[in-house]
Amino acid sequence: MKFYLGVTDNNWYNFLAQQNREDVNFWQPGGNTTFRVLSSGQPFLFKLRSPQNAIGGIGFFSSHTFLPIPIAWDVFGKGNGCSSLIELQKMILPLRRDQTNINPTIGCVVLTNPIFFKKEDWIPTPEDWGKGIVQGKLYSTDTEMGSRLWNKIEHLLQKYLYPFPDEEKSQLILEDTESPIYGKPILTKVRLGQGAFRILVTDAYNRKCAISGEKTLPVLEAAHIKPYAESGPHFISNSLLLRSDLHKLFDTGYITITPELKVEVSKRIKEEYENGKDYYKFQGNEIHNLPNRLMDKPEKKFVEWHNEYIYKG
Repeated sequence: MKFYLGVTDNNWYNFLAQQNREDVNFWQPGGNTTFRVLSSGQPFLFKLRSPQNAIGGIGFFSSHTFLPIPIAWDVFGKGNGCSSLIELQKMILPLRRDQTNINPTIGCVVLTNPIFFKKEDWIPTPEDWGKGIVQGKLYSTDTEMGSRLWNKIEHLLQKYLYPFPDEEKSQLILEDTESPIYGKPILTKVRLGQGAFRILVTDAYNRKCAISGEKTLPVLEAAHIKPYAESGPHFISNSLLLRSDLHKLFDTGYITITPELKVEVSKRIKEEYENGKDYYKFQGNEIHNLPNRLMDKPEKKFVEWHNEYIYKG
């Protein structure tokens, strides 16, 4: 199993250690390099800077994306490691060359289930950690050093990682299939947070509304087909990326999609609101920009549930 030890801003760490977040944004100020080191579900360890020089916690990699600072704040809020959008800008802008742009695009390493160890549980930095390492280092349990380090982490996680309610509705789909042993009891407990879910859906639908094709990122929202409150899981296959008004109409039953993945618009919009021409133009259209992976496309059982229990035909 692979895991990453990332150099962590101490202020980011100290702020989030006082929070109770389901996911966090381990942001990259440059916004021009994709994080390709880990696969979904693999561990990301927090290596604190000097003078601490210790491993102070862990998160589990969900995905990497690029977002303008205001969108990153909208998605993760205090999960960005500060208490306001203005503070986030103040943290990031001094680290960039183009400091005149107050809302630049940044890199976002999305981590779910973050755990911040108590100081007495901090783990010393590995002996092979070089002084010249700026961002982080990849380890593997296939090596002696990686195996010893992960054994320490796994022992700690037995103390910190507890079962969560509705675990089956928010399970992070793991892509790590390398090891039949290391990490499996821990990784099966990892759950997907709401922010991480939103990012996965947004990128799976290529940042375009599934019904209208709208590309303006601030108005795009991840919609559950079967609501989470009704035991609908945090799966991409139980989601659509929708423009905010279409999301509201979908959730309230005035719009749905068919098992054939076509748009269905209820006649109740006109009957109840004497309008709706902007929405009836979508009637019968195929939905846009389906996810590339077959497993991520809208699942028939969720669509049929929405047709039966939500849609006002």
